[in-house]
Amino acid sequence: MAKIIDGKAVSAQVKEQVRQETEQLRAEHGIEVGLAVVIVGDDPASRVYVNNKKKACEAVGFRSFEYALPAETTQEELLDLVDTLNKDEKVNGILVQLPVPKHIDDKAIIDAISPDKDVDAFHAKNVGGIMIGDYTFLPCTPAGVMELIDATGVEVSGKKCVVIGRSNIVGKPMAMLLLHRSGTVTICHSRTQDLASVTREADILVASVGRANFVTADMVKEGAVVIDVGINRLENGKLCGDVDFASVEPKAGWITPVPGGVGPMTIAMLMKNTLTAAKAQNGLLK
Repeated sequence: MAKIIDGKAVSAQVKEQVRQETEQLRAEHGIEVGLAVVIVGDDPASRVYVNNKKKACEAVGFRSFEYALPAETTQEELLDLVDTLNKDEKVNGILVQLPVPKHIDDKAIIDAISPDKDVDAFHAKNVGGIMIGDYTFLPCTPAGVMELIDATGVEVSGKKCVVIGRSNIVGKPMAMLLLHRSGTVTICHSRTQDLASVTREADILVASVGRANFVTADMVKEGAVVIDVGINRLENGKLCGDVDFASVEPKAGWITPVPGGVGPMTIAMLMKNTLTAAKAQNGLLK
């Protein structure tokens, strides 16, 4: 029977650490940490995420700047706002909530955000830094996954690590972070042949495919650490991950639930990145 990795508890620890350091920055240097979140249109899921980020900012003592723009906002108008925020000293981190409406090129928006304020770590400069192991920020979800793995006490070095999914946001950076810890890493995807034979080798298995209950017990090694990044809504309205929790949990050594696993970590790591940005911008990064 697997031990449950409690993302709520680990994220609370991360946020408490951020809160204490934010208080210290204010007391010792008079620095207020500020995060600007931009949302274009009225996508319900995006609105939930933005509201959660706002609450997290309040909890750790950040100033929160929200820019809710109508769906018909032009790309030029959004780029102008990003430029303004890049120059605003009160803003340490900038996050443009994705997806943006189809008439806006999200890559152009990401490229326009100053790498020093890119707390999502999506800018090409920050992505390149992650590749060579010289970075200021890490993408929030993969960084959160690493915190959860660390919470198990399992050492990544020398372990066989399998990542299912090759997205720029999770799969690819996830593989790099495991590699930086000396894991032996395999990335699987829709063209991988005999996927189950690969995943059964994994001491650490990270699933990020966006398909409900995709990973079943026959795909998991006995005693493995199983991290479920997926979040899917079933027809009955219930949330579930990419891992079939009921069948995998008796076989795994450690497993994250959905909800309450990786999800809370993403916002906690965003708070950590924003604090790091504030320190770096004020020459206080050790």
